[in-house]
Parts: sequence; structure tokens; C-alpha cells
Amino acid sequence: MRLNSFDEWSPLKEIIVGSAENYTSHERELSFDLFFHDNITRSEWYYPRLSAKGSGDDRQAAKSPIKQRYVDELNEDIDGIVRTLEGLGVTVHRPMPLAKETTEVRTLDWSAAVVPPLNVRDNTLIVGDEIIETPPMIRSRYFETQFLTPVFAEYFRRGARWTVMPRPVMTDASFDPSYARSSTAGGPMEPIEDPQPSVYDTGYEMMFDGAQCLRLGRDLLVNVSNANHALACDWLERHLRGRFRIHRTHRLSDSHIDSMVLALRPGTLLVRSPEVATFLPERLRSWDMIVPPLPTENNFPRYEDDDLVLTSPFIDLNVLSVSPDTVLVNEACPELMRTLEQHRFTVVPVRHRHRRLFGGGFHCFTLDTVREGGPEDYLG
Repeated sequence: MRLNSFDEWSPLKEIIVGSAENYTSHERELSFDLFFHDNITRSEWYYPRLSAKGSGDDRQAAKSPIKQRYVDELNEDIDGIVRTLEGLGVTVHRPMPLAKETTEVRTLDWSAAVVPPLNVRDNTLIVGDEIIETPPMIRSRYFETQFLTPVFAEYFRRGARWTVMPRPVMTDASFDPSYARSSTAGGPMEPIEDPQPSVYDTGYEMMFDGAQCLRLGRDLLVNVSNANHALACDWLERHLRGRFRIHRTHRLSDSHIDSMVLALRPGTLLVRSPEVATFLPERLRSWDMIVPPLPTENNFPRYEDDDLVLTSPFIDLNVLSVSPDTVLVNEACPELMRTLEQHRFTVVPVRHRHRRLFGGGFHCFTLDTVREGGPEDYLG
């Protein structure tokens, strides 16, 4: 089918589901720490930032290994997501897997341990009939969209537009650390400071993820929390002018908003808390807002002290809509399922155990490429 995806809820026809093959570790370096600043937590306290600079023996010290049993269980759960979607009549595409011998990303200025194309929502934005590869925010994911090239190329052959936003050089000076410096969420943390100069410094650059956008037909709600996001949003406004309207929300979260607010159907939002409404455009504030009960620690596996937890306990709000009345929800969340059922949604429970270790829920792991909806005007 031809690429067509304008919103988050219309009947789903085709989707990409990410891969965790050969996921071995996270590397703690500047871009990683800035990105996960709000969520790298142990109990109520933040992990202290590592002092490693990312070279020589320090590179190994900066790596946080992931236990193989967690990866094996994650792969089992991803297979379950694929089977569930196929059972609902959805065509599922997969990225090329990360080869075991591919261990790092290297550019003019830096190198970083590579990670597989798991959270495929992040580095691509689908708007209508266009694929937009977005400029990455984490160095280890710099070439991640290349794992999706065969899928994107086939949509291009069927008539899709295919655009790549400007790629950042990503020296230390490219990052705007103002959000991380000003954030006080969760507890005390050693400041993220000490950027190292480079001959390739260009100042702040565009860095932006597709998961910072909420797609609503002709309208895009875009979260902007720093200068990197603002530059990318400027680009989007110019590129999409005349086709889509951009609405900026400022610092709704550190970056991604799909565990803060998701549109489940026209007129209905799933939100983390009532306070989310204050960040939204006026027309969206009139939509019904479903606020589920707070998650409890019983919803999550217990981890050891050396396991790096990457997301907040609200990750399970990261649901995936298959239609305006059908939603995939983590089976570990009975309170959320009951709440959605009370609002007349059909809930499809799916297992996803280690979402807090791998930084994503069902919406993060997937990229919907074909839905039935069009460029409707929901905010006109």
C-alpha cells in the first residue's frame, strides 16, 4: 500500500516494529546523559553522571551492560507484539537487524557504541505521504534509520516522499544543556557540564525526534524544550508550510511526549495528569482527557543496582491505537486497562516486561506507515 499516516488513531493497516537483536549495552556519554536526564533514576534518586570522556579504557567504564536474559525476554515480547498486530489484520514490517560485528558508530569527531533499531518511532516522522528522517539526539543512534532503508525505499517506489533533515555534527558544543541544568525532577544530580572543544564545532544544531510530535490530521503538536528542538521545529514549519500547521508546546517534557499525552481518537486524549492541559493549545483543552490511576511498583519487574533504568514509571501510557476504539496496552497494567474500558475502548493486552530498561513502550517500538485517515482539520 502507499504511505499514508496523518494521525495516531485511524484504522491501522501497516506498521514497522523495531528490533532488539544484538542489544548488549548502553554507553554513558554526553548525548546519552542529556537525553535521559529526566529518567535515569534509581529509586527516588538520579544516577550520578559518569566522569568517563569516551576514549581509551574509559570507554569500557562508561558502558552499562544489559544482561542477556533481559534481551532474550524483550525479543520474546517483541515477537508477541508482532503476532498480536498480525492477528488484528495489520501488515508488519521489520528493520534490518544489527549485525553482531557492528559495534560502534564513528563520525568526524566522535565514536559511540551502536544500539539496534528498537525505538523506531524516534528518528522518523511520518506526515501523510512523507517520510522525514529526523536529526538524532543520541550519538549511538546516528545511523539508525539506515536499518529501515529497505522499507522506506519500497514506500518511495510506491510514491512516498522521502526527506532527510540536516544531520548534526554532534560535537559537545552542538548540545543545548539548558533543560538538564534547570530541571529539578527526581532529586539531586551532578550537573552535566564540561563540554570538550572540537575543531568541528558549529554551535547549537538541530536535534529532534519524531516522538516529540502528536499528529492530529492537518496539525502537529511539537514539544520544544531547548535550542536544538527549536531549530528543528523552525525547519519543520518551513518544510511543511501550506500542508500542515505546527503548534509548539514548551517543555511539556524533556523531549518525547508520547508518555505524557496521546490522542486515542478525535476528541479524546490519554494524559499523565490534569496539569498536561495547561501546555496544550486551547482547542485541545476542550477534548476529553483520560487520566489513569498512578502506576505502582507492582507493575514493574524488580532490577538489580547495576541495571540502568531509562524511563519513568509512566512508560505504560505509551499505548498503540489500532483503531479509534481498539488500543494495545501492557498486560501488566490492569488499572490502565480498566480505565480505558470504562471509556468504551476495546483493550488488547500484550506482554512487555522490560520497557523501563530499553526506553520504550508500544508506541515507541512502532512506526505506523499506513492508516486510513486523511488530513482532517481537528483544530480548525
